[in-house]
Amino acid sequence: MKLQHLLSLTRKAVDEYQMIEENDRIAVGISGGKDSLTLLYALHGLRRFYPKPFTLHAVTVDLGFPGTDYSAIRNLCEELGIPYTVVSTEIAPIIFQERKEENPCSLCAKMRKGALNQAIRELGCGKVAYAHHRDDLVETMLLSLIYEGRFFCFSPKTYLDRTGLWVIRPMMFVDEADVIGFKHKYKLPVVKNPCPADGNTRRQYVKELLAELNRENPAVKERMFSAILNGHISGWPERIPRIR
Repeated sequence: MKLQHLLSLTRKAVDEYQMIEENDRIAVGISGGKDSLTLLYALHGLRRFYPKPFTLHAVTVDLGFPGTDYSAIRNLCEELGIPYTVVSTEIAPIIFQERKEENPCSLCAKMRKGALNQAIRELGCGKVAYAHHRDDLVETMLLSLIYEGRFFCFSPKTYLDRTGLWVIRPMMFVDEADVIGFKHKYKLPVVKNPCPADGNTRRQYVKELLAELNRENPAVKERMFSAILNGHISGWPERIPRIR
């Protein structure tokens, strides 16, 4: 995927769900993976021509796994002219050594988001951008159907009452396959996920299930995504399609 195509899909999401307002200060959550680094490129590129000016600040929550190096990401942020903050935590030692959690993902996500939101508020940002792409939305919907018995997916734009922050998801129209292509084309400095639970989750199971369904029923993923967009899911903002 070329940068121009990424910017077009990002602009589509931002416009149709009114994600960015004039003079927004937006934190970009950077895990070090391909998705968040692609989002960084997307918002950096969008900022150059978007009619509503906004600023960016990249933020990484360091979980405390030994040997994790974010210097390549810091160099990228310097090249793009985006401030970068790494928040040091002891989340990994607490979860895997002290508590020895058998199912660590939920607690880890809660602690990681807590640390991220606190840092964002201290930096003076009112919004945080997450790098969820189209596959993430479909997988989340399937997770809700299979394990909760309801038709649900996280919203493109969400207000967090407790923190006073907005969460936006500007890559919601981007396929994961295109993100992978973008990563290779632009040689993104991906930091390998050191978590021992990576790849052994319910989400990974649903990801593989979706891939199998899509092989047996071509375009089923696209139909599921359309169902999400048209499903009148509780908490979703009004969608205003762009006029071409």
